[in-house]
Amino acid sequence: MFAVVETGGKQYRVEQGTVLRVEKLAGEVGDSLELDRVLLLADGDDISVGKPLVEGARVTAKVRTHGRGKKVRIIKFRRRKDSMTTQGHRQSYTEIEITGISA
Repeated sequence: MFAVVETGGKQYRVEQGTVLRVEKLAGEVGDSLELDRVLLLADGDDISVGKPLVEGARVTAKVRTHGRGKKVRIIKFRRRKDSMTTQGHRQSYTEIEITGISA
């Protein structure tokens, strides 16, 4: 059984036991949370596609860790203007483990 869920503006294909890094979610390490934006649910040949969401479908997950990703360097360079600016960014994430999928 697998599902396609949406969180943080992105879509993920998940199965039970899958570990994901998603955009930062509220919750402490060890807490359980529900992802209710399920777009597709498949169990063998039985496939349910939502319009836009599958009614009554839920995916439960457990928060493993919170963290920040690798630093991304942003450089703006203007030729012949003697101007260059450098900026960095680290995106926060939450690592979750899928514990169950229910229709």
